Amino acid sequence: MELQNYTLLVMGLLLVMVLPWLISIKMRNVSTVDSLWSLIFLCLVSGYAVMLDTISARGWVVLLLVTIWALRLSVHISFRVHGKGEDKRYKVIRENNEPGFKYKSLYIVFWLQTALAAVIAIPLIVSLNSANPISAIDFIGLALWLSGMFFEVVGDYQLTIFQKNPNNKNKVLNTGLWQYTRHPNYFGECVLWWGFYFICVSAGGWWTIFAPIVMTILLVKVSGVTLLEDTIEARRPNYAAYIKTTNAFIPGTKKKVSPT
Repeated sequence: MELQNYTLLVMGLLLVMVLPWLISIKMRNVSTVDSLWSLIFLCLVSGYAVMLDTISARGWVVLLLVTIWALRLSVHISFRVHGKGEDKRYKVIRENNEPGFKYKSLYIVFWLQTALAAVIAIPLIVSLNSANPISAIDFIGLALWLSGMFFEVVGDYQLTIFQKNPNNKNKVLNTGLWQYTRHPNYFGECVLWWGFYFICVSAGGWWTIFAPIVMTILLVKVSGVTLLEDTIEARRPNYAAYIKTTNAFIPGTKKKVSPT
């Protein structure tokens, strides 16, 4: 990994993020950054790939996997948030950082997410830059990626179909993958990134373990499970019962609730 080239790439991307930030000021909606999150990774990986003289077979696979993941997630989120205004999470951040949030949001939201992506993407960059031969560990990583992608895509699809039915308003989805974990899409995202890490291990980048750990913490404790469930019980009366019977993150069988 050539640190200088990657640093220049990240700095350039930070400058590019000024444009969507300016648009968010006009719209008074910073939720647009969610649609850009996965595309930041795609820009980092593809931008770095352009700088390389040659790309190994592993590098092409990683580039393909990142492209599939990034475009799918960006399109899904864009359709999900279209016309719905600013997400509740960002409204809270806005309220906590007034006055002047529209200016602060450049570094609180847009630059922070770019910086986080730059750290989490390091295993991808190492994989691109490695000439190590393909090994069994690569296939373990690919299997994890496919498993994670399955949970993420199917979980998102099942939730989308459920929410489109007006009869399900304020109800809790507890079928399909959602009967095994309250957040199959977040679980899938986590597994997917550990898959990328195993591919990086085969490339010689075992030391990049901090990246999937950071992603796991974000999904479980920061912007994912914990933040989402802070308010969901108030919006969905049956969610408390759902919590008692269903694992929060790692899939498992239904728990038996003892009668009181």
